[in-house]
Amino acid sequence: MEARADVVIVGAGIVGCAVAEHLTRMGWRDVVVLDQGPLFTTGGSTSHAPGLVFQTNPSKTMSAFACYGVRRYGSLRSEGRPCFRQVGSIEVAATPARWRDLERKHGLASSWGIPSALLTARECVEKVPLLDGGRILGGYYVPSDGIARAVWACEALSREARSRGAVFHGETEVTGIDVEGGRVRSVETSAGRIETGLVVSCAGMWGPRLGRMAGVSIPLVPMQHQYARTGPLAELAGETEEAVHPILRHQDASMYFRQVGERYGVGSYGHRTMPVSPEDIPRHGEVAGMPSVMPFTPEDFEGAWRDAVELLPALGDAGIEEGINGLFSFTPDGLPLLGETREVGGLWVAEAVWVTHGPGVGRVVAEWIARGVPSIDLRECDVNRFEAFARSPAYVRVRSDRAFREVYDIIHPQQPIERPRPLRTSPFYARQGELGAYFLEASGWERPQWFGANERLVEGRDIPHPDDWAGRYWSPIVGAEHGVTRERVALYDMTPLKKVEVTGPGALAFLQGLNTNELDKPVGTVTYTLMLDEEAGVRSDVTVARLGEEHFQVGCNGVRDLAWMEGHLPKGGTVRVRDITAGTCCVGVWGPMARELVQSLSEDDLSNESFGFFRARGIHVGEVPVVALRLSYVGELGWELYASADMGLRLWDLLWRAGRPLGAIAAGRGAFNGLRLEKGYRMWGTDVTSEHDPYEAGLGFAVKPEKGEFVGREALERRRAEGPRRKLACLVLEDPRVMVLGNEPVFSGDAAVGYVTSAAYGHTVGQSIAYAWLPPELAEEGTWLDIGYFGERYAATVADEPLFDPAMKRMRS
Repeated sequence: MEARADVVIVGAGIVGCAVAEHLTRMGWRDVVVLDQGPLFTTGGSTSHAPGLVFQTNPSKTMSAFACYGVRRYGSLRSEGRPCFRQVGSIEVAATPARWRDLERKHGLASSWGIPSALLTARECVEKVPLLDGGRILGGYYVPSDGIARAVWACEALSREARSRGAVFHGETEVTGIDVEGGRVRSVETSAGRIETGLVVSCAGMWGPRLGRMAGVSIPLVPMQHQYARTGPLAELAGETEEAVHPILRHQDASMYFRQVGERYGVGSYGHRTMPVSPEDIPRHGEVAGMPSVMPFTPEDFEGAWRDAVELLPALGDAGIEEGINGLFSFTPDGLPLLGETREVGGLWVAEAVWVTHGPGVGRVVAEWIARGVPSIDLRECDVNRFEAFARSPAYVRVRSDRAFREVYDIIHPQQPIERPRPLRTSPFYARQGELGAYFLEASGWERPQWFGANERLVEGRDIPHPDDWAGRYWSPIVGAEHGVTRERVALYDMTPLKKVEVTGPGALAFLQGLNTNELDKPVGTVTYTLMLDEEAGVRSDVTVARLGEEHFQVGCNGVRDLAWMEGHLPKGGTVRVRDITAGTCCVGVWGPMARELVQSLSEDDLSNESFGFFRARGIHVGEVPVVALRLSYVGELGWELYASADMGLRLWDLLWRAGRPLGAIAAGRGAFNGLRLEKGYRMWGTDVTSEHDPYEAGLGFAVKPEKGEFVGREALERRRAEGPRRKLACLVLEDPRVMVLGNEPVFSGDAAVGYVTSAAYGHTVGQSIAYAWLPPELAEEGTWLDIGYFGERYAATVADEPLFDPAMKRMRS
């Protein structure tokens, strides 16, 4: 056993082998891969997974992983055998709702660059003759999907990695991870100790066990998933190929199918959830078969088998020959866990990854380790995306259980979690309930989408209604709240905004080095700025309020921003970073009458001359000490008023009572979104991600290269010289009644050229708005394009932005 290594990868399944192969391809040589099982049928999920590769996913990132997987699997051979059979895939629809979803999925494929087609029921039967065409309405076809032989692929990837110096050890169990000073120092194994500063956990269902060795919680739950094989089918007698039929999904019954020579494999997610504790998974040698395979429970498969025989009647004569309850890893949001942990430096994870995404995950994790930046945006998969409550065993268990049951559900983009709720509430929550708030959820926070008390304001307003899909979490009250904000004044609950306090003698230099804009400004200044990664991708956009010489308040986008700042703290304790979100609350008071409302409660001078735009000051609102920031995300005059949580209810009540004579209302996120899009304000994570630089995103005004060094500056200068690869553009639809939601494809002629990010109806401008990423030459004002929506094309044109108040007169008044 090696005494030391540059990196130790734990797990020789598809993810571990892919990480090792890509790291060695990038020049790393001292790479050690360990697995407690025999190479390469190690006994994890890779060893028993049926290997179906479906590329289309609502997540652009997950689709990118799968698309790379198709290419990489297709390039691999093991002992002369191909590791991928590109038989294509069909997802069938047995209900009108599913057919509509397949139309939407066809649009997603166009957005992500995946060739696909919608088929009639007859065309589906032509490709899969076993289908009963009378039971389906049609199907969605992706010719490049197929079947991966993951164990063979592991062998092929390891062979390439070993040819460059990597070493693989099977039947070697990790028994401990030594951590000193918050960093990994070594790995203890059943064969000895390996000194290393970098461990990558690719242990899958054993990931939580490995994490605990280092004092880190890994939020995943192993779940049993049923998969059975039939006996030989007469219709396939004599078939020598592993598969000639496309792989098949029957999502209305939570099922999938694949040919296995003369037999068929049938998988189901329709059974009861059967979680297993990682501590209860047996070790190799403790059971006769693989540790990840539980005994088949036929009673749980009875309903699935009836559905299978209905769709593919030939299966009935063949019967079930064998079955397993195989373990797969599920997380609270159903997405992988990737990256370096916030708690322990040098401990990386690549967990909860399916065979579909294994090679793609291996590539980006290797890039992240070797180059500091992955080639695609990983915000959805970052292991540090979860707040502390979402790492609790109770939450992980409940949400992972739901993620299993929702694998094949039709999920609306705005669909909130059902339980556990409520988890996080602002001090205003009770008052919002009294006003008939309709709550959606984000990061555990209950966020009002609109207020039933404002229903009376709808009368007399021309508020277009979206279709059933776009209108699922919508009310005409949204339009009324939008209008009143522009006409009078509204209170918005901004408490869920992540707030971080940065203090200490090194605070200014620290923030200057992480941000693009100039922050060396007088106390009382607020600055909109960007944090970039080393390749100039926009990692986040934040507002920085200088409240004192050594005291800053930073409005962030989530816990990942806090982890990023913590990871860049200088030694010596000259800077302190503290999350103050839980102890504070915030009301956005916005609209033409905002000054009149707040001034009526404060003896401080709130005039434009005394309290200018993008300024911050401590004031009193009645008895409540408040940090007031004069800024607005909705394009109106107003303030964000921050108070301690214990004074929050008093703050709300004071504003509410003083606002009644002015016609003030409480307004929700529905109105907020339309208002911000009229004003052209970007939302990080939706409109802009780390895949985009500031100039492409229309955020160049927040970059001051002349101020000196900051993370990503050199790369940004290079990218600026090269010119934009794409641009974020504002589109307005020709028919204002058509409202899209995001991720829809944008077409120029017959070619898909981009995709929608944010969309909403602009009730002030009377137009349906959609922001989209486009090639630079198509992002010019006046360019005519089409947006695809449920199989139809709708004309749209690129508009000059912002659509509302381009001179900023209202906000600066």
